[in-house]
Amino acid sequence: MGRFLFWLSLAQLISWGSTFYLFGLVVLPIEAELHINRAQSSLGFSLMLLAEGVLAYPVGRWIDRGHARLVMSAGSVLAALCLLAQTQISNLLGFYAAWTALGLALACILYSPVFAVVTRRYPVDFRRAIITITFLGGLASTVFIPLTLWLIDTLGWREAVTVLAGFHLLVCLPVHGLLLRGEPPQAQPTAATRAMSDETTPSQATPSPSAPSLQTCLRSPVFVLIGVFTALGMAVTAAIPPHLVPLLREQGLPEHWVVLVPASIGVLQVLGRLMLFRLENRFNVHRVNLLIVLLMPASLLLLALLMVAGPAAAVALGLAYAGLYGLANGMLTIVKGTAIAEYVNRQHVAALNGALGLPSAIARALAPAAVGSLWGVSQGYGWGVALLLATSSVGCGAFALAQRLALRRASVPATTLSSRKI
Repeated sequence: MGRFLFWLSLAQLISWGSTFYLFGLVVLPIEAELHINRAQSSLGFSLMLLAEGVLAYPVGRWIDRGHARLVMSAGSVLAALCLLAQTQISNLLGFYAAWTALGLALACILYSPVFAVVTRRYPVDFRRAIITITFLGGLASTVFIPLTLWLIDTLGWREAVTVLAGFHLLVCLPVHGLLLRGEPPQAQPTAATRAMSDETTPSQATPSPSAPSLQTCLRSPVFVLIGVFTALGMAVTAAIPPHLVPLLREQGLPEHWVVLVPASIGVLQVLGRLMLFRLENRFNVHRVNLLIVLLMPASLLLLALLMVAGPAAAVALGLAYAGLYGLANGMLTIVKGTAIAEYVNRQHVAALNGALGLPSAIARALAPAAVGSLWGVSQGYGWGVALLLATSSVGCGAFALAQRLALRRASVPATTLSSRKI
């Protein structure tokens, strides 16, 4: 298990670092060469997110049917080809086409498909497997932003992107092609697996002779509520990065704090996952999940207080926000990655997570623009932060209700729930 998860984690580190974080590093030279403005170039990133969301559901269906090796290997090849295409673009249409195609590749190689793979391979211990994978994945920006900048400074941006394409062909493709052999054709829980699953998954606590169909799961209130929680959570976490630095500057923080506060978030994300990994066996899984979800609106409340605080308190509130937000965002990846398996259904986990891809992609694409538009109305981030706080609170409420319905459906006595561990 350890070697399997390490190599999958390494592939995730490369996949995230060489694609998702690449846009902000090459956008300036691309804008200069194509003579386009920021609004035109930003559309390319949004198209990538939308394309990823469109393909997420069929990718999930293919993985549920036992084709993870083919899907993820093809995704690695397509990602490499799209990065190579970036180096040959000469007009706006080609720019949009390359980033849209890259979104299709990301649907095959990022967290959603790999979480489905480990959920099927380790049905009893999938949560710890997912946490393990996110350790390296959470360091993607820490590793690849300075690496990519060094490559750009040393070789030029086109050559740097070519090197990144090589990572997909020389590392990710062999990992996916060799490691994912022997995938079962269809996830079919055995009696023993179901018995062990009773200890962790309310949706499997009283298994029926015939498992619910995919369409039944898609129409269930619990799935809809988990979908609301996931999409709204994606909106919040997508809106923060492009606006945090200018927000801190507007509040008068010294420039070194403006850099340090957002830079600390990535490390704190990994710290949060490490805490969850080390302490998870001591607490009830459902209470921990709800606490993690509550941390996000709590962190945004600190950000709202920073907006009205004086200069003396702004730095302290900024650091407190970064700490709470980093821990919350790091652990929320685990909650979002396991919520479907824990509360809806484990047999169709890849397809169900895939069905959330498009609404999540739309939310991620619209949220940064919405916060920017509100800034234009008020010439400040007050309304934008209020919107994010309200959005996060609604998502938190949706998760709490989904969890309550799932536990009620499982018909597990309260005394059992209070003593059950992760």
